[in-house]
Amino acid sequence: MQKRHFSTVVVGVAFSPNIQANVFEALRMSKMFKASLVMVHVGEKTNKKEASLEKIISSFDGVAPDYRVLWKAGNPVTVLLGACSNENADLLILGAIKREGLLKYYLGSVARKVTRKAPCDVLLLIKPSVDRIVCSTGVVNGLAHPKTKEAIDRAFYVLSTLGAQKLTIVEEIPEDSVAIKVDDDRSLRKSTIAKERIKLRENSRVQALLSHVPKNIKEKLEVVVQPIFGRRGYSIGHFARVVRADLLVMNAPSELTLLDRLFPHDLEYILSDLPTDVLIVR
Repeated sequence: MQKRHFSTVVVGVAFSPNIQANVFEALRMSKMFKASLVMVHVGEKTNKKEASLEKIISSFDGVAPDYRVLWKAGNPVTVLLGACSNENADLLILGAIKREGLLKYYLGSVARKVTRKAPCDVLLLIKPSVDRIVCSTGVVNGLAHPKTKEAIDRAFYVLSTLGAQKLTIVEEIPEDSVAIKVDDDRSLRKSTIAKERIKLRENSRVQALLSHVPKNIKEKLEVVVQPIFGRRGYSIGHFARVVRADLLVMNAPSELTLLDRLFPHDLEYILSDLPTDVLIVR
């Protein structure tokens, strides 16, 4: 397991009613990951904004990590991506809550464009809090994809650092992988047997990925492997919502191969209706 530590975190800062929660979350995570923090405000720098931000940071409980503030006007996607590249960021944090009008600003088209082009991991926060809420459970995709091993590795790293207790690896299996029409007891038995064989095969594949995770890391988390038959992206999002996961970890989309060009559609289900906080692994 190649555990890549987060050494530089970038956070998008908007002067919304939720700014204190977003800033506090970024400060806390930067401290836990022992990373430096770069705050980026897309907009004009004014004395009022600067004083407001400094007041929020000074009210943070505890010693703040090393941080800098960048004030840049321009297109939000261009500014955020530029900051990530220029600062050699390992993680970009974007925060908003669903009841705010800012949802479309940070978790709509901006999030889609940033997650496709960001040179680093992207964490989308839908429930930031001024007071720390412990992350106890996480879900990560375990589908057959070249990036899945990296996603699982990162899930272990992030969740163990945040003090979580449980990680569920969800294997999304397309319904059409069982090409048996069920219309009587015999066909039902055949379909059930076929599904069990697929589950065993998928479980074996995931266990092979887990064999590379150091024992001392695995021991920090209760690990559950959960196969699900359904539409990729939608199924894991629904599962994360049902089990009330605190974090959903997904592979980042790309356009390197035909499979990669199809994969972004899986993530669209997640971005259109975020079930919880989502970490997209680059």
